[in-house]
Amino acid sequence: MPIINVENIWKRYRIPHQRRMGISDSLTRLGAILQTNKYTYEEFWALKEVSLSLERGDSLGVVGPNGSGKSTLLKLMARVIRPDKGRIETEGSIVSILELGIGFHGDLTVEENATVYGVIMGLGRSEMKKRIVPILDFAGLTRFRDAKLGSLSSGMQVRLAFSIAVQTEADIFLVDEALAVGDIEFQQRCTDRFLELKKEKKSIVLVSHNMNLIRSFCEKTLYLLNGEKKAFGPSEQATDTYLEDVKSSMKS
Repeated sequence: MPIINVENIWKRYRIPHQRRMGISDSLTRLGAILQTNKYTYEEFWALKEVSLSLERGDSLGVVGPNGSGKSTLLKLMARVIRPDKGRIETEGSIVSILELGIGFHGDLTVEENATVYGVIMGLGRSEMKKRIVPILDFAGLTRFRDAKLGSLSSGMQVRLAFSIAVQTEADIFLVDEALAVGDIEFQQRCTDRFLELKKEKKSIVLVSHNMNLIRSFCEKTLYLLNGEKKAFGPSEQATDTYLEDVKSSMKS
């Protein structure tokens, strides 16, 4: 069985319509809303009829312009949201490196936040005690160990969250542009860590605008456009299709 199997996924969002009104108009509309309990909204399909499968140990790149449904797909795989149609099946444990740093508390120290976040990610407290030194070293935050997290920049906080996430023993890693965080040295450490994970036969789903990164990490790539699957297959072919479309749109 594939480690990830996506079958005919559709995902819809509702976009409310608002307009500026005078006080009398607002009161009239408020009365209508209270009576009918209905709101005016537009339906937006972020994903439409997307299917794919990924074998254990292989990695998937997801490319496409902003608003094409890439992050929505990762959230569906992470079960943060549910599809309106279709289904997603996964084998093994998943770590989502999407909205990093959720659960951090500014008044706790860097070490205390790392411990709590690690437990949220599935690492036990005793395990976190063993890993805290390499985690802080990976993030470049060793000398800030006892500092309150609120005194650190947002970029440093994201580096800490990312460093904890890649220390877990998950089977699937969902990564949304996290490698863009930090300086070149930190990005290289991230790249090296993902190469280690691939050697361990872990699967990575990577959303990125860096085509070289996608090609070096991922056996397969999905190209999304307006929520639909424009191309899916070997990474070099799918990314070439995407880059050709980008060039064409720039000329037109």
